[in-house]
Amino acid sequence: NGKIIKDVTNNIMEYSNSPIIIVVTNPLDQMTTLVAETSELPKKNVIGQAGILDSSRFAYFISKKTGVPMKEVKALTLGSHGETMVPVPSQCLVNDKKLTELLTNKEIDNLVEKTSKGGAEIVELLKTGSAYFAPASAAAQMVNAIITNSNDVLPVCAWMTGEYGIKDVYLGVTSRIGSNGVEEIVELPLEQNEIKELREASESVKLKVAELKNI
Repeated sequence: NGKIIKDVTNNIMEYSNSPIIIVVTNPLDQMTTLVAETSELPKKNVIGQAGILDSSRFAYFISKKTGVPMKEVKALTLGSHGETMVPVPSQCLVNDKKLTELLTNKEIDNLVEKTSKGGAEIVELLKTGSAYFAPASAAAQMVNAIITNSNDVLPVCAWMTGEYGIKDVYLGVTSRIGSNGVEEIVELPLEQNEIKELREASESVKLKVAELKNI
């Protein structure tokens, strides 16, 4: 993956001096970092796609569990794409009610686990290939926000510069997306345990990014 990503990034830079690159390749956080380093673009111009996809999957499982239509479910996941995904129940609403009022912590944890394994489940069902429709749809949403300069607030993998006490790492957070890429990271009023988990996820990502030096 690493060598391919470097080659693709160099090809992109050959044809454009100032692109905005959306990274979809897993492991998402490390590959987004690698693209940023290889391209030498401003960090705001390199964005990873994960949060929209994970949040949508989370909303689906919440909908199935509660019996409430997905259009009435507002779900959000932050952190890393995968095992260190950080659910934020304080920001999840079902029919305008907090998710924590409807489900126990154990039930929420079970839905989070299903969400983190959602891609693997699709791959198993397909037998060959990988999940593609939902990731493509999420990436298209990000592209639309950029080309229309909509400034939509979306959960994406963005470069942290001190938000939530986290810096110097790509991490899944809510960000305002416009023609310049990440226009602003939008800090949410998270609960202390959610911030703690987000910081732990950032440290995990940093450890994994250190492995890039061996590529």
